[in-house]
Amino acid sequence: MRPQNLLHRPLSTQKCTLGCPILDRCIGGGIPCNSITELVAESGSGKTQLCLQLSLSAQLPTSHGGLSASSLYLHTEFPFPFRRLRQLSTAFCNSNSALLASNDHNPCDHIFVRSIHSVDQLLDEMPKIESFIKNSKSRLPVRLIVIDSIAALFRSDFENTLGHLKKRSSLFFKISGKLKAMAVGFGLAVVVTNQVVDLVAPNEGINGLRIGNLGCLYSSGRQVCPALGLAWANCVNSRLFLSRNEEYVSEEHQIENDSGEDFVRRRTIRRLCVVFAPHLPDSFCEFETTREGVFGIQKQW
Repeated sequence: MRPQNLLHRPLSTQKCTLGCPILDRCIGGGIPCNSITELVAESGSGKTQLCLQLSLSAQLPTSHGGLSASSLYLHTEFPFPFRRLRQLSTAFCNSNSALLASNDHNPCDHIFVRSIHSVDQLLDEMPKIESFIKNSKSRLPVRLIVIDSIAALFRSDFENTLGHLKKRSSLFFKISGKLKAMAVGFGLAVVVTNQVVDLVAPNEGINGLRIGNLGCLYSSGRQVCPALGLAWANCVNSRLFLSRNEEYVSEEHQIENDSGEDFVRRRTIRRLCVVFAPHLPDSFCEFETTREGVFGIQKQW
């Protein structure tokens, strides 16, 4: 009998669609339940928009990749983008009107938003979150938790000293342990976003260590690595990286102005990459953000 590649075996756990079949194919069908998935990206790369779209897609019936569920969205560093959510919600309703219950006039009603300002507040909220999930009276049960972003909670409260680093690592495991327990106990999909920092070390990977499929991560022409270091990397089950880079268009597509001078055209390339995941091989796809949402780009060969 030939040995099987475990990476090519389907994951049996339920998944939630990202709202785009191309993106779903890249990550093996969607965001898995019963675990923590991390989205890593610099600011402006689309991670918050992807989380908003995921929160809407979770409301789809399971037959169409959703969870038939509400979501709990914990935001930590900016006013919540209600305007963008309403914009995405309108597009979501237009695309899925036949799949949504007739009494669901506003999908935003099934996204419960909570502002979190510190690590201590997040830990204090954990028992309340568990009670809310267990006793929610919503027609759609909560089966998705989004924390956007985890890095913001640790950015200013901790210094780069041995004592603070030990305390920070302990909090990482405490927070992730509670999240994983709820994920398994209630069959939740848990998504956390993380920021990036510039990598100045000469060796590849995070702190000189290669973690996952990608030895180096690049965004906006810079070599970067996920914030919070190796301790936090051990707390998540899967890590996805969103990058944004500019590339020059080939010479035949350059534009000539009235004076006969050539303008070099550039375009922004956005990619979703699998850094590590127990159920996924190395893969990536390009995507774009539009008024209607975040969508993968089908490559032409």
